[in-house]
Amino acid sequence: MGTEGDFTVTVSKEEVVAAVLPLQEHWLPFSNLDLLLPAVDVGVFFCYKKAVGVGDAMTFGSMVSVLKKAMAQALVSYYAFAGEVVPNTVGEPELVCNNRGVDFIEAYADVELRNLDLHNPDESIEGKLVPKKKQGVLSVQATELRCGGLVVAGTFDHRIADAYSANMFLVSWAEMARSKSSSAVPSFRRSLLNPRRPGRIDPSLDDMYVPISSLPPPKQQHQATDQLISRIYYITAEQLNELQSLACSNGYKRTKLESFSAFLWKMVALVAAKDDDSEFTKMGIVVDGRGRLGEGDKDRASLMSCYFGNVLSIPYGGQKVNELIEKPLSWVANQVHNFLDQAVTKEHFLGLIDWVEAHRPEPALAKIYSNGSDDGPAFVVSSGQRFPVSKVDFGWGCPVFGSYHFPWGGDAGYVMPMPSPAREGDWVVYMHLFESQLELIETEASHVFRPLTFDYLDFSGSN
Repeated sequence: MGTEGDFTVTVSKEEVVAAVLPLQEHWLPFSNLDLLLPAVDVGVFFCYKKAVGVGDAMTFGSMVSVLKKAMAQALVSYYAFAGEVVPNTVGEPELVCNNRGVDFIEAYADVELRNLDLHNPDESIEGKLVPKKKQGVLSVQATELRCGGLVVAGTFDHRIADAYSANMFLVSWAEMARSKSSSAVPSFRRSLLNPRRPGRIDPSLDDMYVPISSLPPPKQQHQATDQLISRIYYITAEQLNELQSLACSNGYKRTKLESFSAFLWKMVALVAAKDDDSEFTKMGIVVDGRGRLGEGDKDRASLMSCYFGNVLSIPYGGQKVNELIEKPLSWVANQVHNFLDQAVTKEHFLGLIDWVEAHRPEPALAKIYSNGSDDGPAFVVSSGQRFPVSKVDFGWGCPVFGSYHFPWGGDAGYVMPMPSPAREGDWVVYMHLFESQLELIETEASHVFRPLTFDYLDFSGSN
């Protein structure tokens, strides 16, 4: 069967789901690390086969009822998702925890699950199955498919939660739907990310982050022939092992993420080489600071492991295009390791918190997010290896597929590898890159990046 991107989605109901228990209204300040995030929304979605063997009562209506009831319970602990972002007296965003609730949409899509064109989520997912967030912090959509399958999707404000935090919520929501107690109770203790007095700021942070007022004015938009688009691929465990083997040399062990990122950097450089103006290209990798900030303190480590908010940094490196092309993968992997090495420390994150404090209330952001094309192509890799696809079971089975969907609006590309639900060790990779970059990757590296299809997901007997 062929895939479909052009299908009709009909909304049947919209309502607001609030926490089941009344909450005392209060303000939750953004941490210094939250303040580094621009106002961008993140999408996530899960695809389920038609529920079988769970009784005749498992209709779309009954599944939606389970989702809403469990969400109302989960929002008691995860009350940040039921709030609203408003500016404070100095213009910084803060979260008012007023139990406004989550916009919940019920819809029907005239398409079968096996025919969803997941390789091309811009056509099949965005604005159809993943809702646009209009108000509040989180919007959710449950969509019944023609075959009886189901897509559960959400869009949340990145300033409130990183992927780690969203994953905690998704798992807790699913656990409550199955009448289980939540395995992770979130901590909103902002004091864990308080700046030091006096602050200690490494000069390297001025190379990684920038006050927004220091950015050059936006470039005049011309009708671009090349634009950022989204695609989803899978990479087999064997190919990942091969890349890792090529990336390791002279006794140096490189992680799969470092190896994968190095290979992708070489591919992007190949495209840049065709552009006479591009001599350099940059790559950043998102680093989670929870484990680093908890180092050396058992109680703090426990609190950081369930901390809800943003605890991210995006170190990056820049290299000459011709070197990335000509040097072996192991050399590129060493460059990746070297720029990562400076940010995987406790001192880096403490310094970053201090850096933001020194610039407040002036908003700032990661330099690579606002990278202009004049600087050469740039992209960011964010590891989604904790993406809990197998744990988001609301009572009618595990998803056959799930992915983040993040066309983030920056000038740089964005890539997120996640574990595959179909085969142990494989990766599913969401890629938001320029069309020319994806065309070259599909031509030069088709043995590594394979378009995600339902044949791969093994839809035997499903419809």
